[in-house]
Amino acid sequence: MTQYKIPVIPGDGIGPEIVAEGKKVIDAAGEKFGFDVEWVEFPQGADHYLETGELISLDTLKELSSYPVIYLGSIGDPRIAPGVLEKGILLAARFYFDQYVNLRPIKLLEGVWTPVKDKTPKDIDFTVVRENTEDFYIGIGGKAKKGVSKNLLEVERNLYSAKFDLDIETDSEEIAYQIGMISKEGTRRVIKYAFDLALKKKKHVSSVDKANVLSDIYGFWRQEFQDIASGYPEITTDFNYVDAITMWFVKNPEWFDVVVTPNMFGDIITDLGAMIQGGLGLAPGGNINPEGTSMFEPIHGSAPKYKGQNKVNPIATIWAGSLMLEQLGEGEAADAIVAAIEKNILDSKVKTYDMGGTSTTSDVGDDIARIVSSI
Repeated sequence: MTQYKIPVIPGDGIGPEIVAEGKKVIDAAGEKFGFDVEWVEFPQGADHYLETGELISLDTLKELSSYPVIYLGSIGDPRIAPGVLEKGILLAARFYFDQYVNLRPIKLLEGVWTPVKDKTPKDIDFTVVRENTEDFYIGIGGKAKKGVSKNLLEVERNLYSAKFDLDIETDSEEIAYQIGMISKEGTRRVIKYAFDLALKKKKHVSSVDKANVLSDIYGFWRQEFQDIASGYPEITTDFNYVDAITMWFVKNPEWFDVVVTPNMFGDIITDLGAMIQGGLGLAPGGNINPEGTSMFEPIHGSAPKYKGQNKVNPIATIWAGSLMLEQLGEGEAADAIVAAIEKNILDSKVKTYDMGGTSTTSDVGDDIARIVSSI
């Protein structure tokens, strides 16, 4: 029997409850498909930060880097200023592990209502590949008051380093600025990942940019996309401005197979994708380093007002566990989990309040685990 050690960070709010159901379903899949998981829990989150003042230490990151995958619940707590936990834990992990792909399946399951009129599961089934470490999310910027000032901003990545030595002169009372940056190395690798993924699907890649206005940064993205596309003659491509693609996601989602996008635009359009596939409770995500440590999570937040109530929908977290198993090479088990989620929805007997039911979080986890065992 194959043995896996998987670190789990339950995190904040509803995180521990939804992760418990994800683990339950993965354990059931392991019994069915011949592997065993030893879960290794890490305390990072709000309580740990308030008790110790530590977000995530370099020693912890080094320890986690010895594992191929991490299972994450949710991060965020109203006792702590917005962004502190998210930047100090989530972004710190993504950058440290160089998880340069944010993978988001946008798939409408049978039995799920979509707000997009007359669309069915055959129409809504594509994957968004979002660059995950660059763009306006590199986290550098500042403010300057009237007069002359200087600022030195630095970006450090595994692939490269960059410095911005700024001389600032303004007669405005005060300005604020944020620097967005993409690199040739970072852009090419995520676009190549998207093309390689498309080879396994319907062989169509759609690029997202805003090159008509932000021509330097996104014109560069488009140039690299075209260059990589020339090496994949069997794959069809198209370009979409980010404002237009939000329209096409709603009007014609069936046009898309693999969508590749810079970081900021990907953050925006994947929330729209979550809604057309049925809502945040059904939306999993993966932060992928194909050669290193990847991290899997639901895309929704920690919902602190529901903490401890055993009422929220765990399906996104269970589905994220399926993506994690796929990353480990357990494709049959991963497919069985998605099939079990779909059957649970179609049976329409065990469902949480957001799907019109009265079942608990653990009821749904129990039902999906039972279905996996019976497949």
